[in-house]
Amino acid sequence: MNRGPSRGAVASPDYLEKARAAWGEPPAWIVALAEAAKAKGASAVAERLGYSPSVISQVISGSYRGRFAGVETAVRGAFMGETVACPVLGEIGTDRCRDEQKQPFR
Repeated sequence: MNRGPSRGAVASPDYLEKARAAWGEPPAWIVALAEAAKAKGASAVAERLGYSPSVISQVISGSYRGRFAGVETAVRGAFMGETVACPVLGEIGTDRCRDEQKQPFR
């Protein structure tokens, strides 16, 4: 009986180590993103945040060429519990607020 990973299996990357290598002392939202990616996988985190897995990896590694602000807002709402007071919906996560603002006629 074989034990351990199956032949050809790829070990999950240590996203927190990757973040520390890129950022030195990463901001709290990068740490939260890296921890979520390590626990759930980059694809699941990307789907939750509305970004591609490659964007998640690039943000963690500090090589993302886009604006970090949108990703940061999504991470703070989805994984750090940050909320805002919405005049229509009440208290909601910053990630949901961002998604609501993207909808037409809102």
